[in-house]
Amino acid sequence: MNIKFWGVRGSIPSPLTPQQIQAKISAAIQRISAKDIESSDSREKFIASLPKWIYGTTGGNTPCVEVTSENGNKFIFDAGSGLRVLGKLGIPPENRHFNMFFSHFHWDHIQGFPFFDYAYNPSYSFDIYSPFPNMKEYLANQVTEPYYPVKWDAFTKNIRFHEVKEGEPFCADGFILNCVKMSHPGDSYAYSVQEKHKKLVYATDVELSSSDFEKTSERAAVFENADVLILDSQYTVEEAAKKVNWGHSAFCYAVDFAVAWKIKKLYLFHHEPTYDDKKLNSILESARWYANYITQNSVKVYLSTEGLEIHL
Repeated sequence: MNIKFWGVRGSIPSPLTPQQIQAKISAAIQRISAKDIESSDSREKFIASLPKWIYGTTGGNTPCVEVTSENGNKFIFDAGSGLRVLGKLGIPPENRHFNMFFSHFHWDHIQGFPFFDYAYNPSYSFDIYSPFPNMKEYLANQVTEPYYPVKWDAFTKNIRFHEVKEGEPFCADGFILNCVKMSHPGDSYAYSVQEKHKKLVYATDVELSSSDFEKTSERAAVFENADVLILDSQYTVEEAAKKVNWGHSAFCYAVDFAVAWKIKKLYLFHHEPTYDDKKLNSILESARWYANYITQNSVKVYLSTEGLEIHL
């Protein structure tokens, strides 16, 4: 399977500000030496040597992760503002069919659907999955007056809804999926996705607690021995302590969780909208240090960024 991130921020879209761009330029200039501008080659090498937090950006779109199976079937997890970008730049499925899975229906996870070009194309079809029985109502309510000028009837008529149950595996276009409820205001669900012997877990919007570490059969079926875990890591410990019951986790708790469930690779996700790229880079470095300290680096830690692709 191939995994691609189209939106990685939490709560609200957060584009780069002029001040953040200026800070990147300033940081790059401070690193320049005379030899770095001697030729076009030296300039290119200098640019390539810059840290990712200076040269690139984590991205500001809200959650949307695309998973493509070996036979080309498309699976989309959450419809944040990153879904709009997927519709503009992504490769459409040859069979003109999308499978969509919703962790929950808070605004930052559904706001991209009305801007997804393929949703208006009658030659495309959708199967939408969620443990929430009123999923159609939730999606349709955001495209009503006075909030949006285009109504639900404008979308393709080829949309089918499927209610799934916690702890009951189900199949969709060659994938085996499972879900489990997580701690979040109004509830949120994590999904595991299996193809052959590879397993991905998508677990956004969760405030990790001791119960999430309990070795129940339902949780083990979703989390245990996953190859990749995409997990809510929105806060530092200090900020998490100030925002108890907000429904999000600190990055070090995410590392603890990955270790407990024998995860191979952890991708920090659902980034705090007020954190700039430098701050997120420092969180990544701290998370890697912590993972190495407690496990001798048996868990590999990465930062989810827009455009990043993973192949399993």
